[in-house]
Amino acid sequence: MPSYRVTMIVGTLELGVRPEEVLPTLSGAIAEFTTVESSDLAVVAGSPRVTVRFTADTDEAAFLIAEQGIDGTRVSVEPIAWQVTRMVHGRWEPLA
Repeated sequence: MPSYRVTMIVGTLELGVRPEEVLPTLSGAIAEFTTVESSDLAVVAGSPRVTVRFTADTDEAAFLIAEQGIDGTRVSVEPIAWQVTRMVHGRWEPLA
């Protein structure tokens, strides 16, 4: 089964929410639909980014799963941007 990942740049947080709290929210929302392989929080160019790696049968299913995960975070954070990528021959490639 192919591996995918969704990467979200964390924007405005609700009062009292810390960036590291977004990761379990996103992971949990995705885990409702599929297997979560890993997750990570990083700061890139001063912006927190959360990444969740998961499995899906097709690109379409992966995009829908990622979209549901992002929607699950919207109660506590306003995402600036997000992207879904798929592992192809050892490289992460964006879904078209």
